[in-house]
Amino acid sequence: MAFPAGFGWGAATAAYQVEGGWDADGRGPCVWDTFTHQGGERVFKNQTGDVACGSYTLWEEDLKCIKQLGLTHYRFSISWSRLLPDGTTGFINQKGIDYYNKIIDDLLMNGVTPVVTLHHFDLPQALEDKGGWLSDTIIEVFDKYAQFCFSTFGDRVRQWITINEPNVLCAMGYDLGHLAPGVPHIGTGGYQAAHNMIKAHARAWHSYDSLFREEQKGMVSLSLFCIWPEPANPNSELDQKAAERAINFQFDFFAKPIFIDGDYPALVKSQIASMSAKQGYPSSRLSEFTEEEKKMIKGTADFFAVQYYTTRFIRHKENKEAELGILQDAEIEAFPDPSWKAIHVDKVNLQLYCAWSLLDNFEWNSGYSQRFGLFHVDFEDAARPRVPYTSAKEYAKIILNNGLERPQ
Repeated sequence: MAFPAGFGWGAATAAYQVEGGWDADGRGPCVWDTFTHQGGERVFKNQTGDVACGSYTLWEEDLKCIKQLGLTHYRFSISWSRLLPDGTTGFINQKGIDYYNKIIDDLLMNGVTPVVTLHHFDLPQALEDKGGWLSDTIIEVFDKYAQFCFSTFGDRVRQWITINEPNVLCAMGYDLGHLAPGVPHIGTGGYQAAHNMIKAHARAWHSYDSLFREEQKGMVSLSLFCIWPEPANPNSELDQKAAERAINFQFDFFAKPIFIDGDYPALVKSQIASMSAKQGYPSSRLSEFTEEEKKMIKGTADFFAVQYYTTRFIRHKENKEAELGILQDAEIEAFPDPSWKAIHVDKVNLQLYCAWSLLDNFEWNSGYSQRFGLFHVDFEDAARPRVPYTSAKEYAKIILNNGLERPQ
C-alpha cells in the first residue's frame, strides 16, 4: 500500500526526555527538574532526566539514527529554559541557541525537515514560581518566547508546534498534579491552565502571522492528544452520550475554539456550569472567553496535528456526590479493550507521520521503565549507545518504499 508522493515520514523526541545536561552551559531549571529532584517516588525509582539519552552532548549519534532510518522529518522540542534560563528574554543563553542551530542546520544539510515544538511539558521553573500556566501573565511571556524562537530559527524552520498535548498537561499537571509541576488543583487548575494556554497559543500564532509569515512562509499549530471514545455498550443511550462528552472534554475543548469558532463546546460549558452549581460555586469553574477573545482565538492553526495512541471504551458514570474533577464533570469512566490494534484513514489529507519516539527515553512518571524508541538506549552505559530495534529496521523499509509492502 503506497502513500501519496511526498508523504512525510518522521520520528519525534522532546527536550527533557532526551537531552540531559540539565544544568549544563547556563540552562535554567524547568518544572521537571524540580519535580524529579523532590523525590517521593512520584517517578519510577525516583529517576530523573538529568542525563536521559545525553542528546545535549550526543546529538551526532541521534543524527546517525535519523539518517539510518531515512527520515524526511524530525520533530524535536526546544528546552525553553535552555534558551531563556528564567523564561524571559531578559537573559538569553547563547549556548542554547548554538545547540539548536546545530540541530536545525545538520538536519537541513541531510535533507531532513525540522518540526519544532516550543513547549513540551517543561516550563521554566522561574515562570512556575510566578504562577505558571495558572497565571494569565504567562500569555504575554509565552508570546515573547515564541517570537524569539521565530526570529532566531524561523529562517530555517517552516513547521512549528506551539504547545504539545495541552489537554494532557492541563489535566495531569495542573488538575490532578500527577505530572510536573505536581501541585493538584482538582476541578479548577486544569480549566484555568487550559484557558491561558489557548490564549497564549493564539497570541503566538498571530505574532507569527503578522510579523514572520510573509518572509518565512511557515506554518504554526499545536498538537492535541486524542484517545478516541467508543460507548462501552453501543445500545445504551447513556453510554453513547458519555462517549460524546468524552470527546468534547478531551479533544473538542481545545480543537473547537482554535479550529472552529473561538469558544468551548456548549456541552462542556453546560456540564461544568451545572456541576459547579451543585457544588455551591457562585459561577462556573470554567472561565468564559470575551467576544474579542473568541475572534482572536478562532482559526489560529495552519494544520491539524493529532497525537493518537489508542481507543477507549466509555461508560456513563453519574457524579452523584458532585465530586470535583474533570472526569467527574464529564461523568464518564474510560477503560481499554486489550485486543485493539488499528488504523483507519477515510479521505483525510494526511501529510506527515511522526513515530514516537526516535529513542528510548525518560517517559515522565514511568522514568526509564517504559521503552517506546525505535532505537534502544542503554541507560546503564555512560556512553548511552543507540541500537536499532527490529521496529527501526521495518520502519526504514516503510520509509524507503513510501508505504507498506503487500504480503506475498
